[in-house]
Amino acid sequence: MSTSQLSTQSAAARRAAEAQLRTLIAKFAPAHQRLIGAMRRWLRKRLPTAYEVVYEYRDFFVISYSPNERGYEGVLAIRASADGVKLYFNRGKGLPDPAKLLRGTGTQARWIHLEGASTLARPEVARLVDEAIASNRVPFARTGRGPVVIRSESVKPRQRRRPPLNASIVRRT
Repeated sequence: MSTSQLSTQSAAARRAAEAQLRTLIAKFAPAHQRLIGAMRRWLRKRLPTAYEVVYEYRDFFVISYSPNERGYEGVLAIRASADGVKLYFNRGKGLPDPAKLLRGTGTQARWIHLEGASTLARPEVARLVDEAIASNRVPFARTGRGPVVIRSESVKPRQRRRPPLNASIVRRT
């Protein structure tokens, strides 16, 4: 779907994608489920035209809020795992963070661990989110409703590495 086709996700396709996402969310503890739901509602209010691009991994899932179907161009993301729920800023390294909320040491992304939905109400978190949205390189559509896109290719099992060719040779001394 292109950015101009935001409102073309059929109701049936949206229901199917939402059902898949609910299945992923249901794997977590009730407190995490409530927090994920609150975060989705909060982010949807701020980014109503964003694509929710969902990636499932072995032990966690990510919902990227992107101006298109390419999740890596997203500005914010929810990451849910057994360890908790985090709000990721895909280009967080360059954001002004006077309250020192952002965690991580990667080359680009930073995150905030969320204890509860009340964390989203903090003014310093709202400022970080607003700054991240304002500095996003790819603009979001002005009208329409962003679709939910499930990316299933990330659930493929990893290929095992082949042992080195000389692994079968045993040295005897």
